[in-house]
Amino acid sequence: MSDYRVFIGLGSNVGDRAAMLNRAAREIAQIGGVKVLRWSPVYETDPVGKTDQATFLNAAGELETALAPADLMRELLSIEERLGRTRGERWGPRAIDLDILVYDGLVQAGPAVTVPHPELERRRFVLVPLRELDPDLVHPVSGMTVAELAEACSGQGRVQRTANHIKA
Repeated sequence: MSDYRVFIGLGSNVGDRAAMLNRAAREIAQIGGVKVLRWSPVYETDPVGKTDQATFLNAAGELETALAPADLMRELLSIEERLGRTRGERWGPRAIDLDILVYDGLVQAGPAVTVPHPELERRRFVLVPLRELDPDLVHPVSGMTVAELAEACSGQGRVQRTANHIKA
């Protein structure tokens, strides 16, 4: 099986957000069959959906893996659980949130995972860090680049680069 180029999103708005992103990044690097290529800068972002909560720190990562999307998602959910993620209110506060954003151009909807992420085109807080990694990455459904999608969402809340960097 060949390796796939995968982009993931990381977010946290509970506790020591930067430490949580770093812990998640270290755990992702330990997944068998996954090679981390690089991490985006970290951004502080306004919450979307449920706005009466703390701001988020968000980043994106570029991976190479031979894992199937459902298997990678299972690993990411396991990391969320180990790091204290509890599922409650939709769009509510979270210690850590890990999402597969784009899976090497694959378009797939299933019970375990949907790729590309179904909200990607509308989430500036993910598109801006993703643009740092590959502004010319083409969304496999819309045909638009990540840079074009980020620009189209430019009015959607604050997304500000921080001095934080992922230390995996």
